[in-house]
Amino acid sequence: MTNEKVYQMDFNKVYELLVSKAVKKGRTRDEVDQVTCWLTGYSRTELEGMAEKAVSYGDFFRNAPQLNENRRLIKGVVCGVRVEEIQEPLMQEIRYLDKLVDELAKGKSMEKILRK
Repeated sequence: MTNEKVYQMDFNKVYELLVSKAVKKGRTRDEVDQVTCWLTGYSRTELEGMAEKAVSYGDFFRNAPQLNENRRLIKGVVCGVRVEEIQEPLMQEIRYLDKLVDELAKGKSMEKILRK
């Protein structure tokens, strides 16, 4: 799948898959919302409002109010690729969220996930 196809995917559909992944491993939607807000700077209200809009996954990240400066501390492998080595900035932001949800699903504490 090309990056452009990923960027055009419906945010709500992708987000529901991320939430489902976390919930299957005993985490909550609230925790997925918390890491998403931490990463992007969206408020919970803004995040909930995305469900009522037709927003592409790429636009969700392009329009993020305040990307967290500590996101650069996110390291590791997602889909066989190290997130810190991804050259395409938008794809790197997307993979940061994937990595945070992976960490949730693996049972890491919220404090470690949020790089405190």
